[in-house]
Amino acid sequence: HESGKTVLANFLSDTTENVGGEYRPTQGVRILEFESQPEGSGDNKKCEVELWDCSGDFKFESCWPALMKDSSGVVIIFNPDVPSHLKEIETWHSLFIASQGLQDNQCLLIAHHKPGSGVEDGRLPLATHLSRLPLIHSNLEEEPENVRQTFCRYLGNVVNTMSESREREEMSIIT
Repeated sequence: HESGKTVLANFLSDTTENVGGEYRPTQGVRILEFESQPEGSGDNKKCEVELWDCSGDFKFESCWPALMKDSSGVVIIFNPDVPSHLKEIETWHSLFIASQGLQDNQCLLIAHHKPGSGVEDGRLPLATHLSRLPLIHSNLEEEPENVRQTFCRYLGNVVNTMSESREREEMSIIT
């Protein structure tokens, strides 16, 4: 709830929406399609990205299994100013990441700082298994390009993991 998922999704996909600054919760899911240049994936080609902006409201929980099916990566966005969000990350991790058998490099935690928030970019009190995951602090007012670069590096990790698993599958068919 109100962590900035839609704002970040719009920014990363270069989608601009005419929102008059008022908060409108995502109903279920919004799917954004765009091309991106994943960083560090060997071939340096653009890739098609399908970004599913999923509501964090538990009333949509029955939809989540369908949203997770065949996902290649998960980005968890939370507001570090809201103490309950730090606890909810564990729920999101077990629902969206652990249950899908995703590797750490297919995940990205984003502590999204809203304009005027008081939280520093310091260490957050995360559970031990979550502290292994890549975490960035995002502030679109001060450092928007850092967020975009980190996301492109993350995409590169996802693309590499996907091609490695495809190669393993092909090898197992051959042998």
